[in-house]
Amino acid sequence: MKFLATPLSLLALLTSFISSSQTSLVSVNNDLFKNTIILSTEESQTHKMLLTAVKAAGMEKILAGDGPFTVFAPTDIAFEKIPADKIATLLRPENKRALRSFVTYHIVAGNLTAAKILMAMSNGKGTAIFTTVQGSELMATLDGLDIVLTDCFGNSARITKADANQSNGVIHVIDSVILPNQL
Repeated sequence: MKFLATPLSLLALLTSFISSSQTSLVSVNNDLFKNTIILSTEESQTHKMLLTAVKAAGMEKILAGDGPFTVFAPTDIAFEKIPADKIATLLRPENKRALRSFVTYHIVAGNLTAAKILMAMSNGKGTAIFTTVQGSELMATLDGLDIVLTDCFGNSARITKADANQSNGVIHVIDSVILPNQL
C-alpha cells in the first residue's frame, strides 16, 4: 500500500527538518554560507564524479556565481549505478551539450530547502513538481520520512542529506542519478 502524506504529517516533518537542518551536511568548511556550491563540491570527498561532470559541462563559473541554486548532488556511489561506458561517452567533448543537459537537470533555480520542498508537497497534497534549470520537471514525494525525487523516466533518488546551505544556494545529497533523457 502506497503511503500518501497528509498535510498534518507533512507539517510535522517540516517542523522536524527546520529544527534539525541547522548544520552543513556536505561542506567541509565549518563556516556556513561562506562556500559557494562549486567550492563545497570541490572540497567534498564523495562528489568527485559530479565535479568532473560540472567541469566538463563548463558549469563551474555558474555554480560559483550569485545564484541562488538548489543542487541535487548525486554521490560517487550513485554514479556507479550507471554503466561506466555511458558516463565516459557523456564526458566526451563532442557530447558537451548532452552533458550540460544532464548537469542542469540536477539544478533548480532558487533556494529550495527541505522545508520548502515539504511545504510545496503539503500544498500539493503530497506531491510537488519543480522545473529544473534544464527545463524538464522533477516530482517530489514522500516515502516514509524520505523526500524522493522522480525524473521523467520514473527513476527515483532519495535525499539522504538535506540543506547544506551555501552562499549561493543549497545542496541536497541524493542516492541516485536522475536523468533528463535516456543514456
